[in-house]
Amino acid sequence: MSFFKRIKDKLMGNPADEEKLEAVEHDLDSHPQELEEGSEPATTETVVEEPSEQFEQSSPIEDTKESEQSTDIEGTKDLELSPIEEEEQLEVQVIEEQPTEEKKPSAWSITQKFKAGLEKTRNSFTSKVNDLVARYRKVDEDFFEELEDLLLQADIGFETVMELMDKLRFEVQRKNIKDTNGIQTLISEKLVEIYEQGEEDLIELNMQPDGELTVILFVGVNGVGKTTTIGKLARRLKSQGKTVVLAAGDTFRAGAIDQLQVWGDRVGCEVIKQSEGSDPAAVMYDAIRAAKNRKADVLICDTAGRLQNKVNLMNELEKVHRVISREIPSAPHEVLLALDATTGQNALVQAQTFKEVTNVTGIVLTKLDGTAKGGIVLAIRNKLHIPVKFVGLGEKMDDLQPFDAERYVYGLFADGLDKELQNNEE
Repeated sequence: MSFFKRIKDKLMGNPADEEKLEAVEHDLDSHPQELEEGSEPATTETVVEEPSEQFEQSSPIEDTKESEQSTDIEGTKDLELSPIEEEEQLEVQVIEEQPTEEKKPSAWSITQKFKAGLEKTRNSFTSKVNDLVARYRKVDEDFFEELEDLLLQADIGFETVMELMDKLRFEVQRKNIKDTNGIQTLISEKLVEIYEQGEEDLIELNMQPDGELTVILFVGVNGVGKTTTIGKLARRLKSQGKTVVLAAGDTFRAGAIDQLQVWGDRVGCEVIKQSEGSDPAAVMYDAIRAAKNRKADVLICDTAGRLQNKVNLMNELEKVHRVISREIPSAPHEVLLALDATTGQNALVQAQTFKEVTNVTGIVLTKLDGTAKGGIVLAIRNKLHIPVKFVGLGEKMDDLQPFDAERYVYGLFADGLDKELQNNEE
């Protein structure tokens, strides 16, 4: 199947249907009183963000939240609800606290997230490619040399760029391509081939069968957005009907435990924790026991990102891994390395370091929307052979998306590909 065909059928879907659905949802959002007659919208929103009662834990953060809520409703004390209205409001609360299956987003909406999330890279990289194509009407060696420089500037990586240039030269010679029309499509096809070549599709998380606990261990240095990503992943799994427990294993960074607790409160997940400075391995032991007792589906474990030196950090991770494996021999079922896309080649160095000590099964690339060098995805995959399983495409809850090589490459070349797709259809 041609790249054009895949873009049209798999990636783009039917934008018209998506727009109609969004219009209907907007209309429903504009008339909430029809669904909850007699209830205050602000009160309903507060109820949605509260965790379920079985996961409530006392902490300074929760005390602060309760005081803030009492302040928010201070101006409405004189509005008393009748017993019937109170009962209706309670029913709404019960319904909303139950996990509901997330509405499956359309192919078009997911593709648009990749397109929007890679805007900085596209504006920087693709605009230069467009200028290059405009200046060179013929495909010759000078064109290839300038294209090579542009690809290296996008942090795609030296080995990946060299492989891509070899493939492009071969295709140009094989197909006797003389001009630069359609060259962006050819580049896109070859980048997808390089990412997917000879590798099994391991994008899906290694989830255990129903009734068994899945343990996901997060590693990565401080500041890469690890805790935020854990919260977003927990929310994603909960929307799929999973019961999720979080383990606050980063006991060394000041505020790390509180930060994870805030996310646990936000998405409605219990957080197993100990005091700051305690043994992370002991936290993991308690978390596994608690998750089993609560018959949870998934346990997501946070870990320290920096100790006194690299040796201490890696020794601590080995100890945590050992404790988890002792309690559940097949665990951890996933070891996800969080990397900050804005650090470029430094992310590749971090990935190499963690791979030496832990069995990293997948990469979560955060802040991809904040960098003009989004080509680091290809460099990591091609050099380390570790699949990128999730990418952060924004700050919203649903902006953590499973990685898709074709959508990613489309996001890099969207403007030129859209134009070529239109010309191809005509």
